[in-house]
Amino acid sequence: MDKLLSNEPTPQAIKETKLYEQWGLTEEEYRMISEDILGRLPNYTETGLFSVMWSEHCSYKNSKPVLKKFPTTGPQVLQGPGEGAGIVDIGDDLAVVFKAESHNHPSAVEPYEGAATGVGGIIRDIFSMGARPIAILDSLRFGELDNQRTKYLLEEVVAGISGYGNCIGIPTVGGEVAFDSCYEGNPLVNAMCVGIIDHKDIQKGQAKGVGNTIMYVGAKTGRDGIHGATFASEEFVEGEEQQRSAVQVGDPFMEKLLLEACLALIVDHAEILVGIQDMGAAGLVSSSAEMASKAGSGLILYLDDVPQRETNMTPYEMMLSESQERMLICVKKGHEAEVEALFLQYELDAVVIGEVTDDGNYRLFHQGVEVANLPVDALAEDAPTYYKDMAEPERIARFHGMADFEPEAVSADALLLQLLQQPTIASKRSIFETYDSQVRTNTVVGPGSDAAVVRIKGTNKALAMTTDCNARYLYLDPEVGGQIAVAEAARNIVASGGKPLAITDCLNFGSPDKPEGFWELATAADGISAACTALGTPVISGNVSLYNETNGQSVYPTPVIGMVGLIEDLAHITTQAFKQAEDLIYVIGETQPDFNGSEVQKLLTHDIAGKLMAFDLSIEKKHQDCVLRGIQAGVINSAHDCAEGGLAVALAEAAFDGEFGFEAAFDMPATWLFAETQSRFVVSVAKENRAAFETLAGNIARHVGQVTTTGDMIFRMQDDTVTVPVKEAKAKWEDAIPCLMK
Repeated sequence: MDKLLSNEPTPQAIKETKLYEQWGLTEEEYRMISEDILGRLPNYTETGLFSVMWSEHCSYKNSKPVLKKFPTTGPQVLQGPGEGAGIVDIGDDLAVVFKAESHNHPSAVEPYEGAATGVGGIIRDIFSMGARPIAILDSLRFGELDNQRTKYLLEEVVAGISGYGNCIGIPTVGGEVAFDSCYEGNPLVNAMCVGIIDHKDIQKGQAKGVGNTIMYVGAKTGRDGIHGATFASEEFVEGEEQQRSAVQVGDPFMEKLLLEACLALIVDHAEILVGIQDMGAAGLVSSSAEMASKAGSGLILYLDDVPQRETNMTPYEMMLSESQERMLICVKKGHEAEVEALFLQYELDAVVIGEVTDDGNYRLFHQGVEVANLPVDALAEDAPTYYKDMAEPERIARFHGMADFEPEAVSADALLLQLLQQPTIASKRSIFETYDSQVRTNTVVGPGSDAAVVRIKGTNKALAMTTDCNARYLYLDPEVGGQIAVAEAARNIVASGGKPLAITDCLNFGSPDKPEGFWELATAADGISAACTALGTPVISGNVSLYNETNGQSVYPTPVIGMVGLIEDLAHITTQAFKQAEDLIYVIGETQPDFNGSEVQKLLTHDIAGKLMAFDLSIEKKHQDCVLRGIQAGVINSAHDCAEGGLAVALAEAAFDGEFGFEAAFDMPATWLFAETQSRFVVSVAKENRAAFETLAGNIARHVGQVTTTGDMIFRMQDDTVTVPVKEAKAKWEDAIPCLMK
């Protein structure tokens, strides 16, 4: 233990210079490690191991008390949080596996590689469970598209996502992109992956069985991504050297080989495989320590045997590197040659680097010397948990005291055209057409409708999937906004013909060290929990991304919700587009003058403020159930949830695909067309199904008009008749982002 690499500081020097603070450990945490856990000063490598494993990104030390609030079980849940991804039963001995992850800080520094490796990492989480990935979704947030930096970030992030997904041959089928100035210095790049698995193939990330072998498979280890987990657990300060070394570099062709080799191992060699885990955040240390800790065992690793692509790598560098396309597996002793032969077929390294012990210790050897000896649970389980101080931000009381915003007398037709050109509402075709959404030929509904739909081969079922969050609502009221984020994701699933099953989340927030920041996180979690309970969609996986701040300025609270739903019959697949002339148009749900936090408030005042609209989860559930019953009964031809921009935008989007017109009459002022009251859907119904639909829907649905072939959108309001040509509106909606990007 006392033989050190000549250029590394001694344990005493680390203590005296407080080097550990640069790596994110506090003085008290360092004291706990040296006095309470080890009874001695940790060396350079050991200090590094603790610094990444005790980072927020790996230990959730600031967010554990918040995450405990989430409902995580249900009759459909086969695997909740704690493994690489969550798993939900979908019948026929099949299950869906999904998870979302953030790659925000890397994408701010190196947007192409940051986004690409975010996709690569989330794909590995899915196949490490034994599932075949079938779809990728994303959720992106950028500053306003009025400067070159934001345009560059958008272009490069999109290129990174499509570059990786297209090369590996997994379709990118859906997602969302929103724009607000608070994301200018700190974009959010969240990726979600969905996979399918047979129940019998489900894997765990564990290293158990004394004497069993630990094998390293996949790409070689380099010096990229060192301290990536720490980098993701602190805020940006302009002018500081941006940590490019903390950003990894991805190779999708290598990942494709790794995916096929791992699935072959899981399916064809199940009897020798004990556990498998992705080397993600904190690389080799997190995967190995977590696998041993989950199994209640210990580990010995021999670092000279780790495949390296750079010379003279130190134990510290090897253990903390976040080089991509690597997995750690535990196999039964005596079967190493079988694994090596399998991976050789895919031209991949499969190397023995250690073994399982029963002493609960984590020991590393390098050049014949023991360079670390720690209790494995100290790394993986025993990070301190912090119950942070909370304080409601002063803005909340201010918002509650404000008069509600309502647009003054405005020209509703001009306002609709302006709203359709707002980047958050405008067509994202120029973004998603760079993604291959059809590879593997199972995509039934690609990007552009409420949810993506992918059929499940060999069955008559499909999966609907979406990502959603309106962060402006959370800025006004994190609890109600958190409820709405889950509800809106569920509305997307239901409008596509699916029954919502469960969620994954990416909790993107500012610094938990500020009482106001922690209050936002905790309060949003209360809202998410309440909605998940009401809608029967437990949280099965996810991640936390805190410290999303630049120069002390936080992003809006942005808990992105990824949701998957089951479509029981391919005949139930529904899209938002009107299908035929003379179909009747109904609105489900009441409209109120709810403009606070809305797209129209931002457009007209360049700000969002005020008390968030009232929201009732029981009404939400009732309306969702009504739409799903109507779709399953075959009486709804199209369904679209009513979101940003209100009824006017929802109706316009439903008209765009087939370039149908419509006439609709509403007993309300024209400005209310842009209100963002929740729990509303726009549906269309064939004339011959009118009686059946109205019987089924009762007083929940209101007939407002019908689809036409005139090519005009006509809204007859109390105070105005608004007429907008569909072709003109669609052209402005489709051209808005390409024009801004020029």
